[in-house]
Amino acid sequence: MTYQSFPLDQPFPAGPAQPSAPQTEHPQQPPAEAARATAEGEEDNGGVLDVLEKIGSVVVPAGVTLYALLYMGFKEMYSVFGITPEQAGMDQSVLFGRLLGTLLPLTLLTASGLGLLIGVGWLLNLITRGWAGRVFQAVRKRPWIVALIAAIWAGLSYLGFLSYVYTALEEPVGSGEIVFVILLGFLSYVVPFRLLRRKSIGRAGMKVLVGAFTGVGVGYLLIIQMVFGAVEVQKSGQANLLLDSLGFQDQWARLQDSSGKTLYDGRWMMLLGEFEGGYAFYDCDKQMTFRKFSESTILIDIQLDPEREKGFTCGSLVKKDKQGG
Repeated sequence: MTYQSFPLDQPFPAGPAQPSAPQTEHPQQPPAEAARATAEGEEDNGGVLDVLEKIGSVVVPAGVTLYALLYMGFKEMYSVFGITPEQAGMDQSVLFGRLLGTLLPLTLLTASGLGLLIGVGWLLNLITRGWAGRVFQAVRKRPWIVALIAAIWAGLSYLGFLSYVYTALEEPVGSGEIVFVILLGFLSYVVPFRLLRRKSIGRAGMKVLVGAFTGVGVGYLLIIQMVFGAVEVQKSGQANLLLDSLGFQDQWARLQDSSGKTLYDGRWMMLLGEFEGGYAFYDCDKQMTFRKFSESTILIDIQLDPEREKGFTCGSLVKKDKQGG
């Protein structure tokens, strides 16, 4: 043992402070209340942000893939009239604006659906006195179950693509195709999704993949509806609600030449768009698409979404030509 000497004119150094008893604001707080307070603190610290992060990790990739497929949908829609979107005056900026007009209503519908689902889940958990919540948390802790659900969902996303293909072949999608896509998702994705569940970055990647698959499935279904809407315009001369949300021009006008002479017997023509100094028109009476130079064409009596009499259909002159022939 060693000793350290100090000069007599200096005071002895102070020893280490004795630990004092912890001060608690509520020394007699029951354990149950303390656990509840801890849980509420954890929920306030990261609960809401965690939910928003999980929703965003699925919605953002779904929106990106849906945007790309809707661009394909515009090509298919205008091909019904025999032109391209560019020939209708739709450049990238116009397409971006129109696609946003479609994505925003879909976002609102998705948000309201998620809110309704959360509300139903909360009510069910309240009715079952927490039993439903415990079952949900138990399922989340089983990585194989989560991977299986995600794989089946990814497989069902293929239904949109199959519907697109079968619609082109003019054949309906049957129950056999539904069983096929479920088995495809199970065999192709259940093991990769289970491996992704091992780490946090893998779980985030799985959410991105599921969101992308969802956007692909919904996108192909929207393409089918866009084509059906264009065909309906050809037949009835009226655009449906989906085409209106996409910004489709349901605009009609009568035409005159540069000298003021009325063209085509004053019949109404549907203006599909303008590109490189030329208008693209659809003749509802003859069911044909044509282009005219904008310098030699004057639009008069322009109307948006004109009202039609009940039972109106296009092709009146086509029917007369057939009857006369």
